[in-house]
Amino acid sequence: MTQLQDLLAQVDSARDDIIALEQALVRIPTVNTGFMPTGDESLVCEYVKEWLSMDGIECQILEAAPGRGNLIVRMEGRSGKAGLMFMSHTDVVPVEEEEKWRFPPFSGNVADGRVHGRGASDCKALLTCQLMALRLLKRNGVELEDSLILASGADEEHGGRYGFGWLAKNHPELIDAPLAVNEGGGMPIEAAGGLTYILGTGEKGRLQVEVTIKGTSAHASVPWQGTNALFRLAQVVQRLEAYEAERDTTTGLFEHLSNFAIEHKPSAANIDEIIAETESHNPRFASLMRALSRMTVTPTMIQGGIKSNSVPESIKLTCDVRTLPHQDETYVREQLNKIFEGLADVEFEIDYMAEPNSSPFETDFAERIKANTGLALEREDIRWVPAISTGFTDSRFTRPLGTITYGFTGSHPDDDPVLNHIHGTDESVGILSLVSGTKIMLALAYDILAVK
Repeated sequence: MTQLQDLLAQVDSARDDIIALEQALVRIPTVNTGFMPTGDESLVCEYVKEWLSMDGIECQILEAAPGRGNLIVRMEGRSGKAGLMFMSHTDVVPVEEEEKWRFPPFSGNVADGRVHGRGASDCKALLTCQLMALRLLKRNGVELEDSLILASGADEEHGGRYGFGWLAKNHPELIDAPLAVNEGGGMPIEAAGGLTYILGTGEKGRLQVEVTIKGTSAHASVPWQGTNALFRLAQVVQRLEAYEAERDTTTGLFEHLSNFAIEHKPSAANIDEIIAETESHNPRFASLMRALSRMTVTPTMIQGGIKSNSVPESIKLTCDVRTLPHQDETYVREQLNKIFEGLADVEFEIDYMAEPNSSPFETDFAERIKANTGLALEREDIRWVPAISTGFTDSRFTRPLGTITYGFTGSHPDDDPVLNHIHGTDESVGILSLVSGTKIMLALAYDILAVK
């Protein structure tokens, strides 16, 4: 048995420890509302620091603001230079209606082969897998040629201002590695003839648009003496709902549709037809094609009115906009002007939160991810397709630094990703995926870094 085979066997033996670590991380409520003070990510950092110390592994905790800790671990190699970085984040989104959850959101309950709780999947599972990989490398005395960095950031769920964005600006030397693996890919997806994984090569851009709708105030008992901004809001929302974004099939995913038994060459003219044909038998892939073939403009929050008996004269509508790689702020502005054309007293401002970004699909690093995934899963029939993520991740901070960064969490092929319920009620992660993810992270680090 080779050393790597022995290491992978130890992952199976460490199943209970993997579950316990995931539960412990989920039970720390690092909720990021987006409004300071929030997050408390330092609580996770302190827990991990103590957990790592049991194996003599040291780490740094860097706070961009009080309580907003960023975790940096470095296992040194002989060369003194970094060769690979494990990335994740420690903050989680808020829970909206706790009473709808099967288990308390921060209980970390285990049921039906899954660990349940907010952040269980996004993104404490990946952190758990990466930490366990570090522990096994350390406990087995694996000597590294190049160093391994583990960086887990704060504030990913609200733009990374206190996390990787802050690290990239203020401490780039701490996250300086040629290669990195992060969230944003690595889910198996149903395809014709075998197991197919998506490798996250990039992500759509994200802009936040604040729309202001003006009216004229009046007493609610004589509403005709004013102009109700809510009625104008209704027109704005109707325009947004009716908006038909330009179709686009230039992202890499559309070059690999034959893997999904789709023989038509996709184009802007026929992509909706392809999506409709796919919807009935592969709805998840149809949804992905829909997201990657157009810009989306989604109203998400509303604020307005000052009193129940007053006609509101100002309403603010927040919209989430996700752009394709070639669609910049100028393009978004042009589209919004078309949407709101002819509507009186409607203005908007754009806050650019994430630019579209990507790494190439054809690299040695990608081939190593493929090979080590097959090794860890004991599968030789895996096929791969590149895709940009519909959401944004902290990878957008490392790619501009020259780091080839892929989204790959290593979910198990028998684990249904739909059950993860990321950002939703009853979020959870499959124990099979915790084990497979740990194996893949361990195999990848060993392959790239270990002295052979």
